Amino acid sequence: MAGFRVRRRRGAHELEVHDADSAKRAGAALFAADERIRVTADELGYAEAELGTDATTQLGEALVAARRHLGDAFRLNRLNHDATSGSADEVRARTARIVQLCATIEDVLDEQTAALAERMTRARRAPEIIAGLQAATVRLRERIPDAGETIERLGARYAPEALAEVETIPAEAEQLLGFAEHSLGVAERWRGAGQRDHASVALEASVASVRRAATMLDAVETFEVEALRAEATLAAIVEESRRHLAVALEAPSSRGVASAIDEMQAALAILPPAGVNTDPFAHLSRMRKAHAALESAMAARRERAIRPAPPVGHVHHAIEAADRKLEVARDTIASHPGWIGAEAMTLLAESERIRIDLGHHLGSPAVTVAVTDLDHQAQVVAMAQRAAFLASEALFLARRDIDASRQGRLAPRLG
Repeated sequence: MAGFRVRRRRGAHELEVHDADSAKRAGAALFAADERIRVTADELGYAEAELGTDATTQLGEALVAARRHLGDAFRLNRLNHDATSGSADEVRARTARIVQLCATIEDVLDEQTAALAERMTRARRAPEIIAGLQAATVRLRERIPDAGETIERLGARYAPEALAEVETIPAEAEQLLGFAEHSLGVAERWRGAGQRDHASVALEASVASVRRAATMLDAVETFEVEALRAEATLAAIVEESRRHLAVALEAPSSRGVASAIDEMQAALAILPPAGVNTDPFAHLSRMRKAHAALESAMAARRERAIRPAPPVGHVHHAIEAADRKLEVARDTIASHPGWIGAEAMTLLAESERIRIDLGHHLGSPAVTVAVTDLDHQAQVVAMAQRAAFLASEALFLARRDIDASRQGRLAPRLG
């Protein structure tokens, strides 16, 4: 008994040290969050003076939410230091919540101040940015005719559905550049009127439009290269797939191989003849899928050829073993109501679920069902072994819980 009391005192001391460290961590988090809010409030004031209140709305809202979270954190901290703070678990839970709230405050404010800093930098460099956007708009507009010619050239080679994503790009890019020029004009007018916040909004709209137009025009050039690459890849994969299909048709088949052969034949059948406009991307995707399925099925067949097939009796033995272990676990748990913990009950429930699924998989819960397909055999054995393992684990935990309950009931008598 003396040894037990010593261990108990040591555990209590370790808990006290842990709780003290947690309290220090919560205090540090509160101090850092409070300081972060104060600094951010100063930054918000500077930003409002430079950009106007409209441009700083999101940061202002984030500060309001941050102060609310900080208030919640301080209230939890006061509860932890009250005379009636509750159990040690409750104190630790409140401490964890305090640290979480403070971390959220800093993360949100960091995100918003970073975005605002970028906008302030852009506002200060507005004349330089405006000049750059004007030059970019001119350069991009010069690329639009070339993009139209590229799409026209692609239309003579590829099917309309292959060009669906790029055929409207020249018109859309022209529209975006027109909007960018209009936004630039608005930005310059507002800057001249001293309304930097409105000018910043218009300038950001122009920047976004120019970037979008550039991305779309780049996509036209990229599409041509990617289409050529898809055609070359498609030709190679078709040739390889036909060779693999010939091998698969000559060798003994299985259910998985037969299904993969059908999928491959269907993919090859819809390939267009030479000289017909096509969608290389769609055909390549379909051929890759069929090719991968055939490769997987053939590999599985080769593995089965070098691996001896388990006897059907092995399947029945695995199911019977699972049923025996489930029965023992059920009886043990049922005969000790209220003694068994949630972990053992959960494992038993999972084992029973797998056993039910196994019955559905076989078409009957009986172990006398014939299982002839090798893949089917392997799956059935794996399910039975998993059910048996979970039942064994449930039984182990149940016996542990029963022993613990017995010791707990004997302790008052011994004391």
